[in-house]
Amino acid sequence: MYVPPHPPYAASGHGSVLVDENGHSVIDCNNNYTSLIHGHANADVLDAALGAARRGTAFGLPTRYEVDMAECLAERTGIQQWRFCNSGTEAVLMMLRAARAYTGRDLIVRFEGSYHGTGDEVADQSSPGLAEATRGSVIVLPQGDLQALTDTMSRLGDQTAAILIDLMPNRAGLRPANPEFVHELRKLADEHGALLAIDEVISLRLHWGGFHRHYGVEPDLVSAGKIIGGGFPAGALGGSAKLLESFRPGADRRVMWGGTFTANPVTMAAGLTAMRLYDESSVAALNAAGDRLRGQLLAAGVPVNGFGSLLRIQATDMPSLWWKLYNHGILSGTNGLLALSTAMSEEHISRIRDAVIAATNA
Repeated sequence: MYVPPHPPYAASGHGSVLVDENGHSVIDCNNNYTSLIHGHANADVLDAALGAARRGTAFGLPTRYEVDMAECLAERTGIQQWRFCNSGTEAVLMMLRAARAYTGRDLIVRFEGSYHGTGDEVADQSSPGLAEATRGSVIVLPQGDLQALTDTMSRLGDQTAAILIDLMPNRAGLRPANPEFVHELRKLADEHGALLAIDEVISLRLHWGGFHRHYGVEPDLVSAGKIIGGGFPAGALGGSAKLLESFRPGADRRVMWGGTFTANPVTMAAGLTAMRLYDESSVAALNAAGDRLRGQLLAAGVPVNGFGSLLRIQATDMPSLWWKLYNHGILSGTNGLLALSTAMSEEHISRIRDAVIAATNA
């Protein structure tokens, strides 16, 4: 991350507190961009990671840990099969590859302002370094504009492999998608033989079974990451066995996808422990804490968006606000993102509230 003139450097973290190289302590509301759902150095997660590491950090063979993790995710989400990678970016790219392999189509429809990682197909179309052929394989529409989507699908639906959506895109202001729009996505995808691909790399934390469960919509494919790694790099693709058949060794027209550290036992052991600790009651409690905090900030005149345990302060001069928050003892995202963790007590939440109000009024 970068904040002008330069960012502080982290020295250590424990629970909800991070200490920088200058000895300045802050309540960490960045939590490595939402991935540390239990804060820093959770004892159970560390024990699981160290226990796995002592038996070997990585192998050129599968381990039981990845099977256990896949079963955990399947139980929570109801999504049948999971394949692993090393980041949210990889998970999204694997999802698009799966959609194209299954449908035999090239086109991806996605929405403005959503961040789906750093792959060419999901980068800002004006970014340098993109091939024209890549730009031509993606159509970017305003999120929530049903007419634009309907018109596009009526023209190009038979060429569309997938409609890709983040149900609450952070880069676009952390505003939850309109439920009616989400259900229309499902209908339009079905009508045109396209797949509905939901990016849950960030939003998986917002519901026991993933944020799509909050909307009552069934995706064809889901990408996951962040919290599933327990503080280590991780990504995952979920879908039915039929949709992911092309990844199976020995499959006709097999999709090649692998990685030296994919599903390594340290990440899988840490992530599985983190997910088990983040049980249904923990999800509900953390979301409730976030909703209370959001309500208190709004009541104090602080413009803030989000849902549950994710909040986003709306500010015109974020670099200035970022430093004000930091000096008040709060580490936020550089765009005003606040991601709560289970390591935060009621006292921490109160301190976050008071610091945000003071910083935004300064």
